[in-house]
Amino acid sequence: MPLPLYLLAVAVFAMGTSEFMLAGLVPDIATSLDVSVGAAGLLTSAFAVGMIVGAPLMAALARRWPARASLLSFVLVFAVAHVVGALTTSFAVLLVTRVIAALANAGFLAVALSTAATLVASDQKGRALAVLLSGTTVATIAGVPGGAVLGTVLSWRATFCAIALLCLPAAFGVMKGIPVRVGKAPRDSPAGSSLRNEIYQLAMPRLVLVMLLGALVNAATFATFTFLAPIVTDTAGLGELWVSVVLVLFGAGAFVGVTLAGRLSDQRPGIVIAVGGPLLLLGWVALATLAAQPVALLFLVSVQGTLSFALGGTLIARVLYEAAGAPTMGGSYATAALNIGAAGGPLVAAVALGTDAGDLGPVWVSGLLVTVALLIALPLRRFIAPRAGQAIR
Repeated sequence: MPLPLYLLAVAVFAMGTSEFMLAGLVPDIATSLDVSVGAAGLLTSAFAVGMIVGAPLMAALARRWPARASLLSFVLVFAVAHVVGALTTSFAVLLVTRVIAALANAGFLAVALSTAATLVASDQKGRALAVLLSGTTVATIAGVPGGAVLGTVLSWRATFCAIALLCLPAAFGVMKGIPVRVGKAPRDSPAGSSLRNEIYQLAMPRLVLVMLLGALVNAATFATFTFLAPIVTDTAGLGELWVSVVLVLFGAGAFVGVTLAGRLSDQRPGIVIAVGGPLLLLGWVALATLAAQPVALLFLVSVQGTLSFALGGTLIARVLYEAAGAPTMGGSYATAALNIGAAGGPLVAAVALGTDAGDLGPVWVSGLLVTVALLIALPLRRFIAPRAGQAIR
């Protein structure tokens, strides 16, 4: 894979850390800014909404800019938003900075995904996606626990400053690694001639289908991931320090999953869907049934991280393939599918917490969401994932 892909992954790591770190910082932020924990939790919702809205919006605004200029601008705006957030004493200002950071994050990821597709051969989009998503999985392994520790030892403001500092090598990598003209849609290109043509791709049944499936699988992933802490401490009876261990295991599994997806999703996407989908469903059922046993919990969390990101990564790679007619907007469609799932899954899971299932409600929600995805995907597997010779566009 080209070096620029790995440089882009550094920025994805910084942004992924920022997206996930807030769960461990909300109580400290609430105390520091004199707001309720519930109000501080709105920071997470604001970021998710910014990601969903920002992906197509920012991609549309930047579609005529060279990729390097777009990516560099998004990284710098992201960094400045975190500096302002670290310095402010106003919750309202902090909320605004989270929305701005989310817009920059969404724009960066949308452009990065589209750019990645131009940096590799036409049959290697899945591997390129795996490299970019490895930045997110490494964020869950190292960045999020590291941010939590930094926030505990110093303060949440220190964590925000650390994220801003991480953006500096990412910006340097963009400047040095991305060619000046890469990623700009030529005005005479048939596929990139108009924004209308690229948006029209959303009328294509295959594209809509794989976006829906990617959103469902990602919703299942984040439904449980968001509420792992009470499962670890209350259901399994482990100490609070084990929460970080479980998050690291999930992140390590996710890294393995995106790596597997990168190797299989280009040529064998149907196998990943047909085999990985049912295994993922069985894994959620097993986790909901055995979560009270610590050894089973630790093992299954890692397995589910692997299966979730292998299947989710494969479906998002299919989005890039099916959006080949939208060279500047295709990445935003993949980003939107990811983040609709990331925002919607926890909302449904939060409702399940109030049912008789209690802390395990989110896990059953994950199983239900994957069941819906399989009921749609398995009968249409050949339509979603053509044979290897047909899958390359």
